[in-house]
Amino acid sequence: MRKVTVVGAGKYGSTTAEKIARMDLVDQVVMTDILEGTPQGLALDMNQARPVEKYRTLVVGTNDYADTAGSEVVVITAGSPRKPGMSRMDLLTVNAKVVKSVTEQIIQHSPEAILVVVTNPLDHMTTLAAEVSGLPKNKVMGQAGILDSSRLAHFISEMSGVDIFEVEALTLGSHGPTMVPVPSQCKVGGKSLEEVFSAEQIDGLIERTRGGGAEIVGLLKTGSAYYAPSSAAAAMVEAILTDSGAVLPVCAYTSGEYGVVHGYLGVPAKLGANGVEEIVELPLTETEMAALHEAADAVAANVAELHNVDYS
Repeated sequence: MRKVTVVGAGKYGSTTAEKIARMDLVDQVVMTDILEGTPQGLALDMNQARPVEKYRTLVVGTNDYADTAGSEVVVITAGSPRKPGMSRMDLLTVNAKVVKSVTEQIIQHSPEAILVVVTNPLDHMTTLAAEVSGLPKNKVMGQAGILDSSRLAHFISEMSGVDIFEVEALTLGSHGPTMVPVPSQCKVGGKSLEEVFSAEQIDGLIERTRGGGAEIVGLLKTGSAYYAPSSAAAAMVEAILTDSGAVLPVCAYTSGEYGVVHGYLGVPAKLGANGVEEIVELPLTETEMAALHEAADAVAANVAELHNVDYS
């Protein structure tokens, strides 16, 4: 029986579970959460949509990690969002404990699973999941680049008036301030960004993309984005389950690619049945490469910070 697990039944987790189920690629999507009744109720609601949406995949809601046994892919969304008055280190400490516990329980029941981490701070949590799981580095990855690239593509389409399907956008590096836009790989109706926008407009697009999540939080007042993030996570799961070899920007472990040795970083990667099958090295400009190296240094500092936190 083919199975995927989503850890966390909040809006992000439940929406991800639904999108994976609707792909109809596995027999079960298991959604687990510590809140009793929540994953079960949401799963029941999703299953009752199957006759309408025309998919067979069964969604199983549970509070017991035993039900996740044998999962091919596990998406980890569990964790707390940053709250008013909470420092970044506070968030790191809280979510490190959650991700450590979740990873241990997942690996106990699905020792061969591929892990897709979305919990923030992303670089820290992806590294932590890799260390705790003991899995080969190609089987642990984080989701960020697809989301940031998608946000950038939307803003480009919105500003230019060009059909969204005619826009190609790419961001690498890390999620947030160290996001690395790659203008040389962006296209607008077949034209380069520089042919369509002024330098000032491009800077504005990049800054709005960096603050894309915060903009949504500000508008919602409570809660955060989950539609686009869940689509990004589901796209990664689809590429793995179908062994498609799709090249997607993900947080992957580098071993010399782009001149970055031994560390997780947002890079283009070919995804398949073994997780990250290959990191694809694009011809970046000197400016883009320098920015990517700066992001790598920031990620390395984050990892050092992680190892100074007590998350036992």
